[in-house]
Amino acid sequence: MTIALLFGTLFLCLLIGVPIAISLGVSALVAIYFGTTLQLDIITQKAFTSLDSFPLLAIPFFMLAGILMSKGGVSKRLLNLASSIVGWMTGGLSLVTIVACMFFAAISGSGPATVAAIGGFMIPAMITRKYDGGFAGAVTAAAGSIGVIIPPSIPFVLYGVIGSVSVGSMFLAGIIPGLLIGIALMITSYIISKKRNYRPDKIEAFSFKDVLKSLYDAKWALLIPVIILGGIYGGIFSPTEAAVVATVYALIIGLFIYKELDIKTIYDSFLEAVVINATTMIIIGLSVSVAYFMTLEQIPNDIATFLTGLSESPIIILLAINILLFIVGMFIDTISALVVLTPILLPIVTTVGVDPIHFGVILVANLAIGFVTPPLGVNLFVASSVGNVKFEKIVSAIIPFIISMVICIIVITFFPTLSLWLPSFLN
Repeated sequence: MTIALLFGTLFLCLLIGVPIAISLGVSALVAIYFGTTLQLDIITQKAFTSLDSFPLLAIPFFMLAGILMSKGGVSKRLLNLASSIVGWMTGGLSLVTIVACMFFAAISGSGPATVAAIGGFMIPAMITRKYDGGFAGAVTAAAGSIGVIIPPSIPFVLYGVIGSVSVGSMFLAGIIPGLLIGIALMITSYIISKKRNYRPDKIEAFSFKDVLKSLYDAKWALLIPVIILGGIYGGIFSPTEAAVVATVYALIIGLFIYKELDIKTIYDSFLEAVVINATTMIIIGLSVSVAYFMTLEQIPNDIATFLTGLSESPIIILLAINILLFIVGMFIDTISALVVLTPILLPIVTTVGVDPIHFGVILVANLAIGFVTPPLGVNLFVASSVGNVKFEKIVSAIIPFIISMVICIIVITFFPTLSLWLPSFLN
């Protein structure tokens, strides 16, 4: 009864267009009022207390750092570097977009931020060079989803906090899967570009000298992931402190080295970060409240019993979870899904012997596809907006990229070494 009230109200609210945060709160209130004897104020109490967390401070600071970098000249130099590496190939601009998104993913930790930073340059550039607008938007939207897999990653921070898993280990675990997905997207893009005869970005052949020059120009930008990850694994600072360091570093290079930040741009960046973070924190707070309520009512145990009743095989259970996550990602944003599903699914997979770090990568990678699957598809909307391309055209062009990402997730799921090899060096 309680499960039906909770999820029935949630999906009804989503269907009629109620914002996700409000939908979560309303569904919990309805389930508590009609299905339990609990006090209604546990929702508000848990929502506020859940945000009193030092690790969660990493989220707004990584957001701010990403915004400052995109406006401070970092994305421009990363694009030049990507162009020198792959711009000479067939479909060079699309490959440049993917490589640049992978570079920016190692800085921002956010999928939509990566699409906005790179897509603002690359989608119009591809359209000018006679690329199909839908394809240009789809490439950028798909590549932007890597932003939550290659570290630093905001969802990895959140998963680490909720699942009591080392955030540093999660960051390391995302490197190889993120690169795998990036390479798969490049292969897909190359095949489509070859078929459509999209020309290279540059006439000149590959030049190691050009790469070195672009590498030198982008040296201050490329130092950011080195500082972040090096500081964390060197024991100099925590992931939260790394986010603050990244913000300060972004301010310094934007103001004094690249000189593309001014007082107005900094003010706008802070304002944008505040607005985005306010929305995110409301979602996180109410998501935690719903997760807490489900725990009190032992809903995760009921779902776990159902899933383990289907099979005791880890392979079958992981396949079922992958299908569930793919569907959930189509309708619920990554942050909300992560907060609600982690307490439900993590105990299930650990019971059948799946490593929590490996499962964290599976969970985030699956939900990353949600960035490019309608009707939610945040990256699709961002790409449509910054590239001035019709949403419907991008949706029709995104299908091959979704297929390649799904194949990658199957590989990541059944080859745990891809996720666990790098974290094993911390032990």
